Amino acid sequence: MKDATVQSSGAPHLERQLSNRHIQLIAIGGAIGTGLFMGSGKTISAAGPSVIFVYMIIGFMLFFVMRAMGELLLSNLHYKSFSDFAGDLLGPWAGFFTGWTYWFCWVVTGIADVIAIAGYANELVPGIPLWIPGVFTIAVLLVLNLVTVKAFGETEFWFALIKIVAIVALILTGLYMILSGFKSEAGPATVENLWIHGGFFPNEFMGFVAGFQIAVFAFVGIELVGTTAAETKDPEKNLPKAINSIPVRILLFYVGALIILMAVTPWTQFEAGHSPFIGMFSLAGLGMAATVINLVVLTSAMSSANSGIYSTSRMVFGLAQDGDAPSIFSKLSVQKVPRNALFLTCVLLFSSVALLYAGDDVGKAFGMVTTVSAVCFMFVWSIILASYLAFRKRRPGLHQASKFKMPGGPVMVWVVFAFFGFVLWALTTQPDTLLALLITPIWFAVLGAAWAILRRNPLHAARYETFKAGVIADHAEVKETASVSS
Repeated sequence: MKDATVQSSGAPHLERQLSNRHIQLIAIGGAIGTGLFMGSGKTISAAGPSVIFVYMIIGFMLFFVMRAMGELLLSNLHYKSFSDFAGDLLGPWAGFFTGWTYWFCWVVTGIADVIAIAGYANELVPGIPLWIPGVFTIAVLLVLNLVTVKAFGETEFWFALIKIVAIVALILTGLYMILSGFKSEAGPATVENLWIHGGFFPNEFMGFVAGFQIAVFAFVGIELVGTTAAETKDPEKNLPKAINSIPVRILLFYVGALIILMAVTPWTQFEAGHSPFIGMFSLAGLGMAATVINLVVLTSAMSSANSGIYSTSRMVFGLAQDGDAPSIFSKLSVQKVPRNALFLTCVLLFSSVALLYAGDDVGKAFGMVTTVSAVCFMFVWSIILASYLAFRKRRPGLHQASKFKMPGGPVMVWVVFAFFGFVLWALTTQPDTLLALLITPIWFAVLGAAWAILRRNPLHAARYETFKAGVIADHAEVKETASVSS
């Protein structure tokens, strides 16, 4: 059946300029967060070697979210992103809540990234005014995104490649240290370090839980490839490739790097706020480790900000086409780029420049806001799964015809939902994340109030009637198919 989100022939549409190598590296860049480089010290110190299982479990669960997203996007190539299929399958409210929540997540994350970039730039060039790298970053990324979507893909390709090279370099250096019998003040580099310091679960069950509470934020952005659907060349071939390679990426880049780190240095030596990458390269006698890792983290933060600018502009463009955002944001430039939506995001990112001079208290408050953002990402992942369940119920024929079915079906959806419930419980075990969890409903209350006003206009009333008619038609088609087959 034809869905409710199909564009009219006269509507402006995005162009498919992202090639397979762009999509592959965008997916890798989304899967490898800055938290792996700088935040893994805190995760290891909390969970010990059990952090290996933490990352494997989270990666395993999110793989099914990605497969559900892939099946839905490929079931109708008119879908521009997961906001579109949420609105089509769950109702106009779902497209509104998903689109604006995802926009909010990336704007907040982008502001945090710009602040981080300014901090790392100040370490590399002491004394530089903080506003200079902040403004420079936003301006450069805006220009790159304004040119063409291919320019975004090319930039993200090289940013992701830098992260890959850094992780592969760490793994190879660590393997050499282990095989050559390297010794430090903490003892020899050996795989036995994974279990001789209290076993795999040295901090028992609650230490294991604390690992989830921290590590889940490292996977924020894994769904980014879903926002490229309308601009991907040959999506039926390239999207499945990108999604199916996620388990390999998790095993290599997360699990592989963590095993090497804890084999070279016992987990008891890791501390929150200190990069394990810098520590291991320093042990290897690479004096430039701090500078190199700062450069890697700098490019990783720029990659994240670049992804935020791209994804928010596409999301607002889609919302505007559906009447959920001002129509000015539905316009495309000559290069087929949503220029006005890009300007909106970048204007908001400039607020980060003011925050750079606001003091430590704002920095702590901003850390709280980014935690709220990560919780909102879990909401987006849940909407993707709920849309899949609606898809299976309403359009079984399309599901049967799919060449990229989600493995496990509805059973795995409920397993992942249960896992998300576990993660939410884990967030209640620490005071800072508990407070963020309690604050999060404020965002949805704001969205609910906005939707209550917006849904009254004639355009949205018509959209809702179209949605109801579509549900009735789908159910009739399912019944007719069932009676014919019987």
